[in-house]
Amino acid sequence: MSALFCIFAVMNLKALAKDTAIYGLSSIVGRFLNYLLVPLYTTMIPASCGGYGTVTNLYAYTALLLAILTFGMETTLFRFSGKEGEDPDRVYGTTLKMVGAVALFFAVSVLVLLKPIAGALGYSAHPWYVGCMALIVSMDAFQAIMFSRLRQQRKAMKFMLCKFAFIIPNILLNLFVFLVLSRHYQLPDGGVGFIFLVNLACTASVFLWFIPELKGLGYGFDKDLARRMLRYTWPLLLLSLVGILNQVADKILYPWLVPGPEGKVQLGIYGACVKIAMILSLLTQAFRYAYEPIVFGESRSKDSPATLSDGMKYFIIFSLLAFLAVMFYLPLLKYFVGATYWEGMKVVPVVMAAEICMGIYFNLSFWYKLSDKTVWGAILSGIGAMVMIGLNVLLVPRMGYMGCAWAGLAGYGSAMLLSYFIGSRKYPVKYDLRSALFFTLLALALLAASHVFSLAGMGTVALMAADTLLLGIYVLFVLKSLRKQKSTVI
Repeated sequence: MSALFCIFAVMNLKALAKDTAIYGLSSIVGRFLNYLLVPLYTTMIPASCGGYGTVTNLYAYTALLLAILTFGMETTLFRFSGKEGEDPDRVYGTTLKMVGAVALFFAVSVLVLLKPIAGALGYSAHPWYVGCMALIVSMDAFQAIMFSRLRQQRKAMKFMLCKFAFIIPNILLNLFVFLVLSRHYQLPDGGVGFIFLVNLACTASVFLWFIPELKGLGYGFDKDLARRMLRYTWPLLLLSLVGILNQVADKILYPWLVPGPEGKVQLGIYGACVKIAMILSLLTQAFRYAYEPIVFGESRSKDSPATLSDGMKYFIIFSLLAFLAVMFYLPLLKYFVGATYWEGMKVVPVVMAAEICMGIYFNLSFWYKLSDKTVWGAILSGIGAMVMIGLNVLLVPRMGYMGCAWAGLAGYGSAMLLSYFIGSRKYPVKYDLRSALFFTLLALALLAASHVFSLAGMGTVALMAADTLLLGIYVLFVLKSLRKQKSTVI
């Protein structure tokens, strides 16, 4: 019996690793492919028209609304489907109906009140932009439950196929619109409206892949179950809202803080240049997919604090490596966005520093997750959001989009520091602060050396060659640290 148990355990671990790889691949590769549309948009839509500012602003609203319309029911579906005595099909049917009803009510309400809502948001000239986004986010919310159903049933391959059923047509249709159609017709507003129309069409087409999952609408609706699920999910909604606000509040607030066409122009520049810094968010997400199962798997082990310490150390090391690589090769990476957006490149180092703080905060978050004190997550993230929003209101009218960058750094930085000091008392972990400080100072010194070379008047090619040598110095110290860690383990 014990031998059979071991065989099944190994099979389950292999299946878990495979599923994790597929989910991670579809999410990370999907985000990366969507990033590749940024060069297209920013080349075809000049910064001066403010069109990309409109795209940035409305997609920020979409992210916030998606959190509201799903109201934590994705996690709730997992929780109640696995509860003893609950029928997973009835749970799924009840969840699908609740989210579907809320999404339908939202979409109909926006369409009925489209003109006043669009006017209040500053889109009275193009109310159909708002209508498109309302339909998109409503369908996304409904589909989110079906994606969760696939994860619950461990249909990882179909999950990935459904993700790419949106991503690939979306990219191809955008290429057709901006590279083919634009040669024969002058696209109104630089093609902004086509971005939303293509998104709407591709989102709707995904329903064709979800026909089997739509049968869940016939699984019945349990009122008592719905009440219990709502009691469970409302704290998740609050936590989700706080997390999303940290990411998009600056892009929502900007047109209110800098009203008029100039605000949309500046927001477009900021939104485009921020994408370059998002390489760190991809690194953090990849790290999370690999790291979370390890941490939670060892949560009862005496080696758990050591795992957290090592994870933090190497996250900081490789995040700083990514930071240096982006900064050293920024003369090339700036071509990721159109030339009319280059003036916003100065936000990249600040936004990347904020992303590093956010990643460190994620690593620190395990103290309240492992001690079942997740309320601290809402408190700390909420404080960070308040700092970020408050500084946006204070700084943006004076500093423009640089105010957004510094406010983001302050918001994530405050949450990071609070989490460290509170966590050190409630769930002590001996982090390798000496190593973190050494690599941070090393990265700053190498960055300063690069700046000195730049001031000395070195040409672009010579400067990038010198920066490559500086990056090599950092890599040598990383390899030395890895060898030292390996010899310690052995």
